[in-house]
Amino acid sequence: MSPEKPPIDVVELDSSDDEGAGVIGKRKPDLPHGGNSLSKSPVIENPNAIVPSNYRPLESRSFWKAGNFEVGRIKSTAIHGELEHARVHPKFLHSNATSHKWAFGAIAELLDNAVDEISSGATFVKVDRIYNPRDNSPALLFQDDGGGMDPERLRKCMSLGYSSKTSNSTIGQYGNGFKTSTMRLGADVIVFSRSSQSGRATQSIGLLSYTFLRRTGQDDVIVPMIDFDISDHWAEPILCGSQDDWSTNLKTILEWSPFATKMDLMQQFEDIKSHGTKIIVYNLWLNDEGIYELNFDDDDEDIMLRDEANCGNTSKTNKRVLEQQSHISYRLRYSLRAYTSILYLKKFTNFSIILRGKPIEQFNILEELKHSKVITYKPQLAGTSKEILVETTLGFVKDAPSPVCGFNIYHKNRLIRPFWKVTADGSSKGNGVVGVLEANFIEPAHDKQDFERSSLFFKLETRLKQMVMDYWKGHCHLIGLKPLEPHLQNLQREQAANAQIQSPTTDCQPVTGLAAHPRPDFCSVQSDKVGRTNSSRELPAVQPITGNATGSVQKDTQIASSSCMSIDQICEENIQLFRRCESYIQRETELKRTIEELEKELEDTKKKSADLSSRLESQKKLKLLKQCG
Repeated sequence: MSPEKPPIDVVELDSSDDEGAGVIGKRKPDLPHGGNSLSKSPVIENPNAIVPSNYRPLESRSFWKAGNFEVGRIKSTAIHGELEHARVHPKFLHSNATSHKWAFGAIAELLDNAVDEISSGATFVKVDRIYNPRDNSPALLFQDDGGGMDPERLRKCMSLGYSSKTSNSTIGQYGNGFKTSTMRLGADVIVFSRSSQSGRATQSIGLLSYTFLRRTGQDDVIVPMIDFDISDHWAEPILCGSQDDWSTNLKTILEWSPFATKMDLMQQFEDIKSHGTKIIVYNLWLNDEGIYELNFDDDDEDIMLRDEANCGNTSKTNKRVLEQQSHISYRLRYSLRAYTSILYLKKFTNFSIILRGKPIEQFNILEELKHSKVITYKPQLAGTSKEILVETTLGFVKDAPSPVCGFNIYHKNRLIRPFWKVTADGSSKGNGVVGVLEANFIEPAHDKQDFERSSLFFKLETRLKQMVMDYWKGHCHLIGLKPLEPHLQNLQREQAANAQIQSPTTDCQPVTGLAAHPRPDFCSVQSDKVGRTNSSRELPAVQPITGNATGSVQKDTQIASSSCMSIDQICEENIQLFRRCESYIQRETELKRTIEELEKELEDTKKKSADLSSRLESQKKLKLLKQCG
């Protein structure tokens, strides 16, 4: 995507975004105390700015509707004697960004890029809300003091699918994160970067504007960029093409960015100092109600996800639910500060993430576990006999509501799946058990919010279930719980089946006895009616039925109980099958190794036999010669 000269005539699009037209007259946010601005002082309006008539947001400001427009006829740009180059239509920028279902996942991508710059000397990354001087709308700032990008690296960054990261320790690897993340957060992004490479100091500006591409009717992704050589302490333009091309790129940036003059652009480098990068995402997306998706107003030191924060909030929320919602496993859904605090497994020593002026305090869930235990897991890499050692730490979370559970799975120090519940829904086994491991042997998905569904992933899932069950059986008594004995579980299933037969249209009622057992268990009951699926009902712990029952009821009860298998039993059976499978795999590996050793021994024996045969033949010839002589 090298810079190209855009057409001078502005093409007005026939809008197909009618559903979002009502969001143009949105409420402008008030400038809070201490808020940062793109300029030196808080800006309400810039009277000196030359605002072009075509500078206005897209009609549809909702991210999930921004791609709903008709693609016009593609114009041919093939030069005589050359093949036409493959194009990337602007619509692809939006569809590519939909890989991020969660806005915080997009922000995490940009944080990853800054963290990868630690090897280049980065000491901080700053995330803040600033204002667009064009219309005073909020924008999102990311700034770090890493090595920065020279003109060549900036062009690779703003191209699709190219990554210059070759280290195994870096988080980014697909060369797609910058484009998907910025386009997921807003319609437009402008990048400022300073770098010093091989004794040459440069500063570059690049603009990736979905608004510009849509408004001017482009059928290819055009990214205007300009560069300066600042080795002699003053900005000398670097010409990649002609002077006219450079001037056209500058004009396009001034027309479609938040900055109306060249001086405004150059001022953005003042706080970057000698090296670093500043990313400004503007024209932020709105939700379906026409309100900014990111909420900057409820907490001056945080950025909230408006829809996630409002989900489930009611005036009648009970105390237990409030306790659950106060835990980090719930808050990370809508609080960027909470999510970022556990985003990286190892704590930084000389690096800070500064969110809205306040550093993030990294939170290690391992420090909050009691009765912790380290379990080793040796997955066998696909296609090889090589095994690696993975340590998993499990424990009960201190002072947390009992339903909090799951595994925090990291990859190369980066959180991929937070509080992943591997036990079956409806089972109380494993409540309060939290585990942490770094799974570098499986690959994350492109949005880094899940893992690729490989055979290694499914084996890991089964192994984690086994870990939770084994840990629960051996440690639940330490927190005042006691697992039910097998014969009591059988009695529970019989009582559940009997209660279902006696009262098929009502919920199962408790039967007298055994109130001392605090753990409810669950039973999956098969409906006799056509078209219904299995349903799970929560039943209290019960004693055997007192008194005599009729023969017919006993017979029906036995039939029902024989077909009724609890979720825990299914999990236990799966674990046993997994263990057998693992033992067979291990046995197969050992047999293969034995076969290889025997084949090698056979080959050595054949060589020795051939050598002995050769010697024997030589001795026979010598003996014959002596006899003849």
